[in-house]
Parts: sequence; C-alpha cells; structure tokens
Amino acid sequence: MHEIPKILIIDDEEIVRDSCIHILAKSDYKIVTARDGAEGLEILEDFQPDLALVDLKMPGLSGYEVLEKIHEYDPTIVTIVITGFATVDAAVESMKKGTYDFLPKPFKPDELRLIVQRGLERRRMVIETITLRKEKELLREHFAAIVSHELKSPLGAVQQNLFVLADDLADKLTDEQKTMVERLQTRIKDMVTMINTWLRVISVDISKIREDFKPTSIDTIVTKAVGSVESHAIRKDIAIKHKLNPSLPQVSGNEGTLVEAITNILNNAVKYTRVGGKIEISTIKSNGSISINITDNGVGIDEEDIPHIFNDFYSGKARPEGERSSGVGLAITKRIIEAHDGTISVESTLGEGSAFSIQLPALEMTNNFIDPD
Repeated sequence: MHEIPKILIIDDEEIVRDSCIHILAKSDYKIVTARDGAEGLEILEDFQPDLALVDLKMPGLSGYEVLEKIHEYDPTIVTIVITGFATVDAAVESMKKGTYDFLPKPFKPDELRLIVQRGLERRRMVIETITLRKEKELLREHFAAIVSHELKSPLGAVQQNLFVLADDLADKLTDEQKTMVERLQTRIKDMVTMINTWLRVISVDISKIREDFKPTSIDTIVTKAVGSVESHAIRKDIAIKHKLNPSLPQVSGNEGTLVEAITNILNNAVKYTRVGGKIEISTIKSNGSISINITDNGVGIDEEDIPHIFNDFYSGKARPEGERSSGVGLAITKRIIEAHDGTISVESTLGEGSAFSIQLPALEMTNNFIDPD
C-alpha cells in the first residue's frame, strides 16, 4: 500500500503557511503546519514527516536550531529552507545542518512543487538505500551462518577424524596410502582456510569497526604488524627495516583492525619478495595526516593488475613459485582504511618491487573537524 508523503511546514508567517498548503493541495500530501520552531519540534515526533519546510528567521528557536534538531532526531527527514533572507552564508550554514535545498521567498508555485518533489524523491532513495543495506547485512549474516555450520563444522569433523585415523593406521598403511592421506589432509586444510577467508571477508563491517574507535599509536600498530610477519621474513632471510617516529600524533581508530590492515600488506610483501630481499616501513606526518609507507624489492605488480588488486578475491599474475594467494587481504585492508576515513594507494614496477602508501587523519585534525551534516 502506497503511503501518503507527510510534509511539515514551520514558518511564523501565516500567509506563507497558507500559501504552501494551497500550492501543494493538488498533490497527494498530508500537510501539518507549525507557527514556530518549538511547536514544530513538538509535532515532529508524533507526525513523523518525510519532508520539512523550515523558515530561518522565526521568534524563539532559530531555523538553524530547528534544522539541527530535526537532523539529530532523524537524518532521513529531508529539510528545505524557505527564507526571505537568502544569502550565500545562510545557504552554507543551512547545508551544514543537513539541509537538502534552499528556496528564497517569494517563490513561484512551480518552484515549491518541484523542490518538494525532488526532496521526496531524495527521501525515497535514502530509505531505499538503508533498506537495501539492512537486507544485505541480513543476507551476509545468513550466508556466514550457512558457511560456518553447514560447511566449516562438518569439514572440521572430517579433518579431525582423518587425523585420528591416520595416527591409528600409521603402521599399517603403505607408502602410497600414506601419500594419499597426506594429500587429503592438505586438501581439507586448504578448504578450511578458504572457508575462514570467506567468513573474514563477510565479517568486515565498517559500521562495527567505527564503534570501537579510540586514540591509537601508529608506532604500536606498525610494531605489532611487523611482529606478526617476522618469523616468515626470517625464514626467507628478508630484512624488515622500520623507522618509527614517536613524536607523531595519534589517530582515532580501531587498533586491532589497523594492525590487521598493515599485516596484510606486510604478508604480501614477504610473500612476493625473493629470498634475501628487504622491506622498509616509514611513518611521517604530512598535511594533517599520518602516512604509513611500505616498500619492498619483490616481484612487483603487473600494470594490468594494479587497478584490481583491492577487489575481493583478485589474485595478480606476478608471484614467486610456490606462493599462493586468497586474493582478499588487500580488499580487507582497503575496507579497514576507508572505515578510518583514510586512503590507500600503490605504485609498482614489475620485477622491481612495490610501494604502498596509507594516509590516516591525525587525531589533532579529527578533533577540530566540522561535520557538514
């Protein structure tokens, strides 16, 4: 059943309220009016409008305050400013409060009709996007449950039973049978790893990452990430040099996921760097951001692969013999960095190595940041 769009008009001039009602009367809208900001906010919760027309200059609460409170209550409500004091400064300030558009007084009937139609369409699209995101999240959780319970658990049981069986029959199996069992164990281990990889990709939820933000030291993040790959690097005689900078400001973030992001890059660097190679990590402050730069002298990335390396399950062509890739590490890294309002980029020359650069907002900047919404 189609719901009738609800419009709230907040203006201290009766002639403006009546004009808006008259102009919009031919459309299928449910309209409620308020004489000032306080009355409008009282109506807000019970009426639950889709769109609000708000005058800037009113007695009592200013239009700016009303816009801000509407946006705090429900950011999906589309707000449109109507005012006889149309200035660039007023428009900018209104936009900072989450306003969708700006209509100067006096306005023509068609101007009001058009701006309301566009505003309601914007509201419809926002609600649709939110609904799709929720549906996607439910599907993701459902898929994760299926993978975990219908695939991972039974496969884990098979793996365990195979270990026990191989141990019990160790003295009775022929060399050929032992080889077959070892192949089965390797194949099952690979499948378990693949399933865990799927589950990790599914579990990277940007909104949940942001819930756990707190001041975090870049030096701590880098040190923990290096520790995670150090043993692998030692086995390949790869030197990891990291120049830390204790004077750097902190970043606001989730330490665990940031360590994971840096570890993924370092894992790739170790994996794709030849025996005896080197990896260098440096951290610097630049233009209000913290830069984490990771370079290696490995096999490099093919030019055709560079635009795709942050895609899920993408695996490039260049890799040392015997090395395998799930193709999700860099995709997860990109999501984590973007969840921290950062960016990640890469430069590479095939056969010479790669250079990854991560930019994260310094905490001293995030404290002073003014959200335009």
